[in-house]
Amino acid sequence: APKDYQALMDLKSKNHELASKIEPITIISTEGYGNIPAKDVCERLGVTDQVDAKLEEATEELYLKEFVNGKLNEKCGDFVNEKVEFGRNKVRDWLKDKNQLETFPTLQNAPIRCRCGCECVVKVLNNQWFLNYGDEEWKKLARNCLDGMNILPNKIKTEFHDVINWLHERACARQQGLGTKLPWDKDWIVESLSDSVIYMAYYTISRFVNDETVKPENLTKEFFDYLFLDKGDLGTVASSANLSEDVINTMKKEFQYFYPVDARHSGRDLVQNHLSFFVLNHAAIFEEKLWPKEIVVNGSVMMDGAKMSKSMGNIIPLRTAIQDHGADPIRLAIISSAELLQDADFNMESVSGIKNKLESLLDECSTLKKCEIGDLQTEDKWIISKTQSKIAEVTEAVEKMRLREALHDILFTFESDLSWYQKRIQAKERDDVSGILHQINSARVAMLSPFAPHIAEEMWEKLGNSELVSKSTWPEYSSDKVDVSIIQAEELLKSTIEDIANILKVTKISPKKIVIYVNSDSVKSKIYRKILNVMVGGQNNMGVVMKELIADPETTDAKKMPDYVQKVIKDLHSESESIKKMKLESESFNEKEFLLSELSSIGQKEFGVEIQVYSDSDSDIYDPKGKARHARPYKPAILIE
Repeated sequence: APKDYQALMDLKSKNHELASKIEPITIISTEGYGNIPAKDVCERLGVTDQVDAKLEEATEELYLKEFVNGKLNEKCGDFVNEKVEFGRNKVRDWLKDKNQLETFPTLQNAPIRCRCGCECVVKVLNNQWFLNYGDEEWKKLARNCLDGMNILPNKIKTEFHDVINWLHERACARQQGLGTKLPWDKDWIVESLSDSVIYMAYYTISRFVNDETVKPENLTKEFFDYLFLDKGDLGTVASSANLSEDVINTMKKEFQYFYPVDARHSGRDLVQNHLSFFVLNHAAIFEEKLWPKEIVVNGSVMMDGAKMSKSMGNIIPLRTAIQDHGADPIRLAIISSAELLQDADFNMESVSGIKNKLESLLDECSTLKKCEIGDLQTEDKWIISKTQSKIAEVTEAVEKMRLREALHDILFTFESDLSWYQKRIQAKERDDVSGILHQINSARVAMLSPFAPHIAEEMWEKLGNSELVSKSTWPEYSSDKVDVSIIQAEELLKSTIEDIANILKVTKISPKKIVIYVNSDSVKSKIYRKILNVMVGGQNNMGVVMKELIADPETTDAKKMPDYVQKVIKDLHSESESIKKMKLESESFNEKEFLLSELSSIGQKEFGVEIQVYSDSDSDIYDPKGKARHARPYKPAILIE
């Protein structure tokens, strides 16, 4: 424990003879910590001695992490790799079987205080009421419900099963505080976690109660049976509830419209109780078609790498944060800092960066007008294709709740593509692209809307739309608008410009002449396509690739050029899987013809000289250094003088 560790360190600092011989023995391994987790957490929080107030926070953090993620290590014999939260019961049973278990009552962590500051006193209650979560028939129903659900992230699904397995009787009533009387025993009040796990069913009809269309006394047992369970006769229910049949039917339609629950979002710490009860209670009360469809589990929010704590003074009140920075930047900063289940590391620097990015995008939308799009040039086809690909990627990420990835694509990857597009149109001195930029940013703003709803509406209006973006449709991916050959061609141009820039940066040459040599050797091209095909299948081992090449009559000459094969493998290994698949899908194109038509404008703009392009088989080739022989598909050789 952190307190024990710090006490030992205090003694060692005083040169205590016995303490100097003692080293902690760790029996729990926890992801994210070293060999001695207590040491890690004490040092990170800057604990100075055993009376430091930060030890409470250190203990709370470590105990929670060890309980949820900790596993017993190899020092624990038969219990190695057993999770802490389940292993303690197994160790207890093991001790009991060996007659080595001694039990004694203890009040832990006293005094306990509620949120208002009053001390909570635990007392034994006679005639307590329990929910029997240990009932195997009930557990079976809950497991069926859980197996039919989508749990995000999926790896946490086993935790739900573990909780359902070990759950047993749980008190469902109390005698103090506010709440609903237990229907069959008016001396008791329903305990909150016993029924609050289906409050979303009540949410579907709460507006009728809030506007006093329905009074509390109208909400009879017969009414709820008819509404939620489809039991009883409408006329009888209307009579017992003293409500009109029209009102009851309207409420029933509301419930049927919203149920079942599409997605329940909450923190990982509630897997042990609320979220598991949510599954159990729905399975017990509702018919299968009304069982929940999905649970999404997220981590906690950290502040500058540390847990939020009043004692550390690193808590920012939500209202203050929104007043200072706006709701959208705060929301995006949290989303962009972590994926599901990870702790989001929030910091104000990222808020400022995102705020600037949103303001920049708003300014850009203000300059764009919807207009007709004329004949498309190469760079136009490329940016339209890239936009479609991005729509597909963002849509998939959102559907799978990879929100950080989706947001990053909307805010930053789009920006990278648009930056290259701007460079291309500026080099050609074009001023006819407003329609294309309007179309692209419209899709971008529509996808940003669920993440940053307030500023997205402003952007949408600046783009000339009269309706709300929140009422617009999500952009749909269209494969007809994707030209994979154009994407490959433009990627070739981009990589060639980057290679020239890198050479100039390293050599510090002021170029007077730049010459590009492209591959025209059909044998090299066939070998390249074959290697590409093998690597898209997941293989990049030189020996395996070479065997595949030699076995194919069309590429058997590869055995004569192992250096070329190795370089192609290296080229492809540095590219993403999506780029490799695109190359495989696209038809080969004339690299020389494309670079001749597109390099002149951007080359002059970037480097101040005209760029010459030759095929390695040209009769009039200028190649004083013999560079042309090094040209590979999608990887031209470069000479700079």
